[in-house]
Amino acid sequence: MSGLEQAKAIIQKWQTTIKERIICSQINLDLISVCLLSRGHLLLEDVPGLGKTTLAKSIAQSLALQFKRVQCTPDLLPSDITGITVFDPATQSFKFLPGPIFTQILLADEINRTSPRTQSALLEAMAERSVTVDRKTHSLSKSFMVIATQNPVEFSGTYPLPEAQLDRFLMRLSLGYPSKSDEAKILAMHVNTENPDDLKPVMEEKTLVSLQAMATKIKIEKNLQDYALSLAEATRTHTKIRLGVSPRAVIALLRAAQSMAMINARGYVTAQDIQLLIKPIWAHRMIIRSAQDSVEKILDEILQAKQVPAMPDAASGKTSLELI
Repeated sequence: MSGLEQAKAIIQKWQTTIKERIICSQINLDLISVCLLSRGHLLLEDVPGLGKTTLAKSIAQSLALQFKRVQCTPDLLPSDITGITVFDPATQSFKFLPGPIFTQILLADEINRTSPRTQSALLEAMAERSVTVDRKTHSLSKSFMVIATQNPVEFSGTYPLPEAQLDRFLMRLSLGYPSKSDEAKILAMHVNTENPDDLKPVMEEKTLVSLQAMATKIKIEKNLQDYALSLAEATRTHTKIRLGVSPRAVIALLRAAQSMAMINARGYVTAQDIQLLIKPIWAHRMIIRSAQDSVEKILDEILQAKQVPAMPDAASGKTSLELI
């Protein structure tokens, strides 16, 4: 079994484990996998009760990662997330008490209910995977990931995330309401299970780190890089768009495309990978001029207007990638 086939088998086993606790579409499960493999942060935008917290817990448990949750409220302070420095009388010295951000999977529940000042406390952590408190920088885990949630319907008492904060999330997803049959499965899962929150890990952190490293080696042909650049340029010149995507967004798209290729045991990226990922990765980073327009529809227009590059030669994408 090649390294890519081995990676695909590991990811499929992980997805099967997640399905034991959360019912969601295969495409959403693939996108969540891409987010993990790309070392990205995830913004879940849904109404309450659709399994966002369960999903975050399940990801942490299935990977044997530490999980912490912050319930965002208007009176939450930055120090409530990052931690504080206190004086210890016993040692006559100052001691740092780390906050909940010092974990591997952090759930920021209802992130738009806390103040911009507190939201900004997450910015450095998400960008640099480090936290500065009292002029001293503390490193976070290599596997640090923020899963934030917000309610797209209720706006009273909320603080919309600024563009700089939104740009730090690799993608924005909506799980959506389950179908009637899926909802029946959810009921059976929780009614007939003694402890539905108990999930056995199927992957260690070092395996996840190896998969993340492997994904960065997936080949992206020059014509596909040019394709992504032309799509980005189109968002900046489109008459219906006030703010197009940044170079960081282009990098994020290509990085995610590498992960999507690896999920499918391919050593090369295709245009279809880019087309599949462009909405969840770019839509939340863009600002349109009129509320009557839809970002998703505008992105569809841009995709239809651009010529799709030729499919890469499978032979040229062959690689000797192996898990470390």
